[in-house]
Amino acid sequence: MQNNTEHKLALYLKKYRLITDGSFGTYYADKYQTNEMPELANCDSDKTVQERVVKIHEEYIKAGAAFIRTNTFASNTILLGETAEGVRENIRQAVRLATLAMHNCGAKEECFLAGDIGPIPLDMQYKAENAEKEYYIIGRNFIDAGIDIINFETFPDLAQILPAVKQLKADAERENRALFIMVQFSVNQYGYSANGMSARRLLSQAAECAAIDAIGLNCGVGPVHMEQIISAIDRSRFDGRYFIALPNAGYPKRVRNQIRFQNQPDYFVEKEAGLCEKCGVDVVGGCCGTTPEYIRLLAERLDIGQKAHTKGNMEKEKKPGNIINHAFFQHRTEGKKLIAVELAPPANANDEKVLDAAHFLEDLGVDVLTFPDSPSGRTRVDSVLMAEKVHRETGMCVMPHICCRDKNAIAMRSTFLGAHINDIHNFLIVTGDPVPTLIRQTTKAVFNFDSVGLMNIARDMNEESFPTAPLTYGGAINQGRKNLDVEIARVRKKMEAGASFFLTQPVFTDEAVQRVRKIKDETGACILCGIMPLINRRNALFMKNEIAGVDVSEEIINRYPEQGTRQEGEAVGISIAIETIEKTRDFADGYYFSFPFIRVHMLKQILQKL
Repeated sequence: MQNNTEHKLALYLKKYRLITDGSFGTYYADKYQTNEMPELANCDSDKTVQERVVKIHEEYIKAGAAFIRTNTFASNTILLGETAEGVRENIRQAVRLATLAMHNCGAKEECFLAGDIGPIPLDMQYKAENAEKEYYIIGRNFIDAGIDIINFETFPDLAQILPAVKQLKADAERENRALFIMVQFSVNQYGYSANGMSARRLLSQAAECAAIDAIGLNCGVGPVHMEQIISAIDRSRFDGRYFIALPNAGYPKRVRNQIRFQNQPDYFVEKEAGLCEKCGVDVVGGCCGTTPEYIRLLAERLDIGQKAHTKGNMEKEKKPGNIINHAFFQHRTEGKKLIAVELAPPANANDEKVLDAAHFLEDLGVDVLTFPDSPSGRTRVDSVLMAEKVHRETGMCVMPHICCRDKNAIAMRSTFLGAHINDIHNFLIVTGDPVPTLIRQTTKAVFNFDSVGLMNIARDMNEESFPTAPLTYGGAINQGRKNLDVEIARVRKKMEAGASFFLTQPVFTDEAVQRVRKIKDETGACILCGIMPLINRRNALFMKNEIAGVDVSEEIINRYPEQGTRQEGEAVGISIAIETIEKTRDFADGYYFSFPFIRVHMLKQILQKL
């Protein structure tokens, strides 16, 4: 895990328990009665404002903290509103001020200094890919400033920071320097992060990464709930990783537009000490609401010279009984192509057409019916409820699409639970379309995570909630993406998150066929090729010009007569569908049909050619 020379913090933790500082942010706000981000003080032209940062560090060191974090939790381009160079300077100044505080206290050799990195907020403009790159740049800024401990804290999952963590550790090895990386997650009192991931899953994932030296929890909960969460986790799987527990002072309330925590250091210290004794924590301290007084009492209460090695209450690994496989492809026979058909839920309360179509498809041997989740960001009947009714009426295997728009992690988990008790076990997980521009003034899109994040939630729930009847889920493939290598990387990420199949966008051109073929060759994924039998020239023009991600060529459009009858238009659509099937037969695992205006009767003629 380490370079030729083991990191000095690792050597310290082998002998002693480490006490950190408390919350810089909440203490700064309370001490100086300001709502301004404390990170802005790092580069303030007024030296007395910069001195505030130094004084707070000094207070924590004098209180007994042997580990302090730079005042950089929000030092990123989004929260600071700065350029990359502006962030670099902010970090450089933060390191200088913290180092000055350690020097002033005569604690430069007895105190560890960590570069602190908090989450970067994402939106439709600033995506996860941007954040991944910026986390690495921030980490490099710390290393270039002489810092050899990087502390990632308050994260809802590992995915965004993992590339940066690995690259930073690889840089350190290449440069022959020791680098100690710490990662802490934030969960609620029930043990789940804002992205819906359980503490057990988060810590397990972090422990699997050789580049991470210490893992744990911070923020989100007070000491009692943190103890309950940690004591319920089997810590034996984390052997080789030092464990961190930095709870909040308690739970806050808003007073005069400011967040306030009750001042109860004696209670906090008593509970934190109990947490250490029961759970064998290596790194202790505090998060939001914990002041130098909390740290002083904690340092006095704990005997850091005699480190406890107990691992706390170990939860025995639960072994599931017989696992029931509800996957729509479980009975697939050798050489048979899987058939999925999409039925769009209605935009009103009339479900007659959908049910009629489902009954028709029931007799055709279709493997699964799929139901999109308000495509194009417009209201339709809920996909899970529509799927449940069709399943109840027909007994067919159903697969609602679940998109990441409009629901947070709590709602997503509730959806999976509700679907499961209604015998729905197959899902297509997609990021989802944004809300149309015209209605953004009144309706806001919510994207707390993308499809990979939601797949991680589903995988987590399979282990915790559905061990004997797990969910089966897949993802979408956009073979029309300009950079196909990016799409291939996305497919691999989804497979790592548990996706067992993929449905492509509709395929119309030879180029699209070859792109899907390449994805299959590169990943080995189970792929159902998208087939959309367009019904007339007008339909083809609409798909070409108004639907993003669907590539309809002029050659396809010209095959439809300008004033053709319904039968003529459908005949062209059926012919093109059959041709596409022939072109993809050698590599496609199946086909995913979507029929404009629910004209599913066309499928009967297509299947006769399979």
